[in-house]
Amino acid sequence: MRIPTTEQMRAWDAYTIEREPISSIDLMERAAGVFAAWFAGEYPDLQRPVHIFAGTGNNGGDGVAVARLLHQRGYEVALSVCDFVGRHSADFLEQVRRLPVHGNVPVVWLKAPSEAQAPGARAIVVDALFGTGLTRPLEGAWAAMVEWLNRLPNEKVAIDLPSGLFADQPTTGPCVHVNRTFCFEAPRKAFFFPENADRVGEWSFGSIGLHPGFWEGREAADNYLTARDVARIVKPRHRFSHKGTYGHALLICGRKGSMGAALLAARACLRSGVGLLTTHVPASGYEILQLGAPEAMCDTGLDSDHWVAVPEIGSYSAIGVGCGIGQAASTAQALKRLLQKARVPLVLDADALNILAQRKEWLQYLPPASILTPHPKEFERLFGPTPNSFERNALQRAKAQELGVYLILKGAYTCIACPDGVCWFNSTGNPGMATGGSGDVLTGLLTGLLAQGYSPFETSLLGVYLHGLAGDLAAAQHTQSGLIAGDLVTFLPEAWKTFFTLH
Repeated sequence: MRIPTTEQMRAWDAYTIEREPISSIDLMERAAGVFAAWFAGEYPDLQRPVHIFAGTGNNGGDGVAVARLLHQRGYEVALSVCDFVGRHSADFLEQVRRLPVHGNVPVVWLKAPSEAQAPGARAIVVDALFGTGLTRPLEGAWAAMVEWLNRLPNEKVAIDLPSGLFADQPTTGPCVHVNRTFCFEAPRKAFFFPENADRVGEWSFGSIGLHPGFWEGREAADNYLTARDVARIVKPRHRFSHKGTYGHALLICGRKGSMGAALLAARACLRSGVGLLTTHVPASGYEILQLGAPEAMCDTGLDSDHWVAVPEIGSYSAIGVGCGIGQAASTAQALKRLLQKARVPLVLDADALNILAQRKEWLQYLPPASILTPHPKEFERLFGPTPNSFERNALQRAKAQELGVYLILKGAYTCIACPDGVCWFNSTGNPGMATGGSGDVLTGLLTGLLAQGYSPFETSLLGVYLHGLAGDLAAAQHTQSGLIAGDLVTFLPEAWKTFFTLH
């Protein structure tokens, strides 16, 4: 699913008005109806009053229309119009004209923030001051109004965007902090970054029927990864296939004291559907791997405690490296030799990335289309700090293009930056996955998918989505607080069921 920029949203509205065709006021009416239906589903208690604070532009017009539609649904609605500058959009004025003539929706016109009256404690406050179109931080009366709204103890809901929030760049000025945001047609990029979490709250979106033809011949720099996107990737398993059909993966993982990482990666790789798996571990990990993952073959290295030499790699269709290997000098040299020798894309995680962060000149040896899976601190060690998430995302995108790799930045809404500069933000996963070993599971899963013949692009999208979905299923069973990394492996088959019908 495409994540439109502010300019693309404007153009998409205009395209729809021209090509459907539909008038702008009727499109506004449609959007207000979608919001009102969502609101009624989320807040079915008609005894809770609703107080809408509207501006005088098109987002304010949405708010006025919502006031009328919620009143028609049986809510007690009050409307405060913040008319601070005396300018009104035509569609806003038309929505005011459509309000009930008998005063069933009380309207107060505010000329200054000081005139605002606080609603009752049980009232739900709806923010409809500004939507997507802001081009500069709010100041003056608008900033004062935002600060006044933020002091209210009421539950708050934003129509389209919290007022003051920039969709495509860092928000530097005042912004309404809401509990929930409902935006139109598609999510906005700002929703995916942690500094906006307290501004946006829980967010949802719904289609208002914008014309799908708008995207013909157009690309989006950012996308939201959904089940529909992933379903196009998944390959069926054929009746006459055999283990050789589904590839042979190699995992180079573990050191003495960190064999759990190797075991988690191995178990996840096996649950990916791979045909064969070999784990290459120090001799001290042999029994652990043989007992903990009997379906995998186990190859031991020359050193009892660390990885020190590259095994024969010519027969493997995919190689994953890094989980729990440590950063000893001999291990670092082995990684360098692997990078120089490999003829297939690699999956690199954990200590493999930390070694590269200390020797950035080795990044030039990465095989094309390799997959790197840093968490935020590993990303910072590799590429340096950034002042905010927008700039970190820009750096992630640039490095994926420069190095020709898939750069998966793990976290809430894990972001996949592709060599063509396009990013995908994941829709699955939850905070319960913030636990040791989750990344090892992802590495094993990605390596197994790559071994089966999925392209690095397909592997990245499918692996990240399945990983997060397994986490969601595990959290539903065990709670987020009770989730451990091994649960992700356990629930991978349930995640696969999303795409395969079992007979």
